[in-house]
Amino acid sequence: MTVASSDKPAPHPDAVVVKLGGDVLEGTRLANVAAALLAAINLRPRRFVIVHGGGAQVTALSTKLGLPTTQIAGRRVTDEPTLDVLKMVIAGRLNVDLAAALRGVGVDAIGLHAGSGVIAARRRAPAPLPSAGPDPVDLGLVGDVTGFDMPLIETLWAAGRVPVLSCMGLSPEGQVLNINADMTASQLATLLVAEALVAVTAVGGVRRDKDDPATLIPRLTINEARAAIAAGVVQGGMIAKLEEAFAPLAAGVGSVQIVAPHEIALCLATPGAAGTTLVRDA
Repeated sequence: MTVASSDKPAPHPDAVVVKLGGDVLEGTRLANVAAALLAAINLRPRRFVIVHGGGAQVTALSTKLGLPTTQIAGRRVTDEPTLDVLKMVIAGRLNVDLAAALRGVGVDAIGLHAGSGVIAARRRAPAPLPSAGPDPVDLGLVGDVTGFDMPLIETLWAAGRVPVLSCMGLSPEGQVLNINADMTASQLATLLVAEALVAVTAVGGVRRDKDDPATLIPRLTINEARAAIAAGVVQGGMIAKLEEAFAPLAAGVGSVQIVAPHEIALCLATPGAAGTTLVRDA
């Protein structure tokens, strides 16, 4: 049974949603992520669910295959060939490699892809996009999350497993859809009213200067985050991470943190001790 994102199930105060970007799923970074997640899981009993994307890897393989990458207002247009690449990269290699790396360090991870139906979605209707003019934009085979198969996730938790969700959804008609990983993790954390949503990125937090680690901003309220976005202080993919933090905080999620891989356990042991912590306005 799929639980809709708008439903209000019992809170899961011991649940932690970890979102991993593609920038931490390659080479030594993947090994470091696996070790860091093991350390976080060993802190104390919690129920973890991991959500991952992989946009950069999709673009890289598309280029190798001679397929154009089309973006409108920063959003990928997904046609049939691009969707095939998404299946190969996100539901395929990255999900397999991440689950395997976790199992290699002793985490009982279970990789899940769109075919499992764990993420329900509907195709997004054409609509105007910010900075793309007034006309409706059709992004193709792109979806919005409508719910999650919570009985499946609960069953895996009861068996001591860690679900690893690749970020592709499935429509009621059986159509696989490209969905945004930050949005998916945010909606899952909101649905669970989780203890924490942890977004893991190689950058390790929000910076006033994206190229200078010394300019890390350790704490942002929702209003401060919105002001930073409007002022152009925050750019690129970090905008989505901030914007997707607002709803979980409003729903009662304990903390939303953007951290580097090696800081996962630290931010759960001591919220606010690493990366950037997002908090509700006073």
